[in-house]
Amino acid sequence: MRNKYLLALLSAFLLWFAWPPIPFSSPLLFIGFVPLLIAIEQVIRGDFSQKGRNVFLLSFATGAVWNTACIYWVYNAMNAFLPVGASLLVALIPFCLGPLLMALAFRGYYALRKKWNIWLSFLGLVSFWIAYEYLHQTWDLSFPWMTLGNGFASAHQLIQWYEYTGVYGGTVWIWLVNILIFLIFWQYKMRINTYSSRTLAMILAAVIILPVTISVWRYTQYEEHINPSQIVVVQPNIDPYQKFGTITPDQQLNILLDLSRQVAPPNTEFFVWPETAISSPSGINEDDFREYSAYDRIFEFLNEYRNGNVLSGIESYRIYSDQQSITARKYNEGVYIDHFNAAVLIDQSSKLDFYHKSKLVPGAEQLPFGEMMAFMKPLFAHFGGTTGGYGSQAEPSVFYSQSGIGAAPVICYESIWGDYVAKYIEAGAQFIAIVTNDGWWSDTSGKDQHFQYARLRAIENRRWIVRSANTGISGFINQRGDVVQKSDWWVPAALSQEINLNEELTFYTQFKDLIAYGFLVTGLLSCILLFVRPKR
Repeated sequence: MRNKYLLALLSAFLLWFAWPPIPFSSPLLFIGFVPLLIAIEQVIRGDFSQKGRNVFLLSFATGAVWNTACIYWVYNAMNAFLPVGASLLVALIPFCLGPLLMALAFRGYYALRKKWNIWLSFLGLVSFWIAYEYLHQTWDLSFPWMTLGNGFASAHQLIQWYEYTGVYGGTVWIWLVNILIFLIFWQYKMRINTYSSRTLAMILAAVIILPVTISVWRYTQYEEHINPSQIVVVQPNIDPYQKFGTITPDQQLNILLDLSRQVAPPNTEFFVWPETAISSPSGINEDDFREYSAYDRIFEFLNEYRNGNVLSGIESYRIYSDQQSITARKYNEGVYIDHFNAAVLIDQSSKLDFYHKSKLVPGAEQLPFGEMMAFMKPLFAHFGGTTGGYGSQAEPSVFYSQSGIGAAPVICYESIWGDYVAKYIEAGAQFIAIVTNDGWWSDTSGKDQHFQYARLRAIENRRWIVRSANTGISGFINQRGDVVQKSDWWVPAALSQEINLNEELTFYTQFKDLIAYGFLVTGLLSCILLFVRPKR
């Protein structure tokens, strides 16, 4: 079994090396699973006891090493807030849960192989894999960072057809190529010809070349409709661990205003500031925000820009007379309070729009599974959130300027959900404003991956990405996924860019993860086949 674990580790290495932000390595995803499939085939055909257990352990080893190598940076934030033991407990969500679900997909594949032919079994494997990815973006322990189709974020010229399929199209593409290469290799190694090698080679060539050709053609031919809007993004570079220590909220606001003025032409329509840019040690009461000095200063600042709007992250709260949401906590007798990681739109009228982050980070911003996990509230409270978790809203909302421009206020973690971001566009957003704070992870690949993933949202919806990071990478990405401007790590910066607004809806925007829904159906059918006895 030692050689088989070496093959499993080889798969993990190939998948890690292919993952963003390592440049020009994405095509390695096409062979990343081949060594693992070879090891599993050797187990299936070999003289081993407990074959199902061995298949599970091999695939879990691949998933665990691959995940840990790609998202090691998650532990940086955990370790900053929690004791070592608690950090290891919370780390089970990103580091162990994903590999466990991956291993279950391969275990289901093995169960199908015992009863059905290899093609039907491979269909089950791909279906189980996509079911794992879909589950991992929808339940309370969601962490879709490692969705396989995300791996092409650094090679956006090859996946322009994501405007039809989204990232699940990339997942299917990667699996098809891996399976075909495995079949060709295995037949050559075993000197068998169950399936015509020439036929398989032709199918493999078509599966690789056709999508690439279509994508490159679409990339070179795509032209944006000219509909300009002037945008400024600000990166204040405030250490998130000292946000309420060495620098006051007024000083933070001074930095934002000064940086904005340095680059903003008079026709600037949106100033985009990062996650929690507007804050105070106790938060901002949304109902009384106009009474805060920060609001007065921003309102005065906008007088310099005739069509100006400030779209900013904000730490806010609301007070109720009764418990209006599951996350609202009793503050005093007859008084309940709900905290939000939010965004706000401030214009030159008296109108204020708030958006409450919906996709909350498990453990840090929400308690997974609500009351079922109530015994862990004291632990999660130390991870930067509140003991009851942040409040949220069920559906995204669009911020409209006085001139009618629709902006999608996407907060940090939400930008890795393709289907959720598409809902903003469907609701009328003409560009996507990502406000984030990637400084928690220090100078690691986490900030680079997060920036690269934004390119996928640009392609899926054909919208400009306007990205403002507190400490991370800020910048502009056009409708083809090209990075037009970006800031450096750990420097204060402000960038100004004329973008093109878009009102057209792509196929993906309208139908979202249609491919995933189809494979969920075939996954259900594959589960049924596990309990059906095949005819001889």
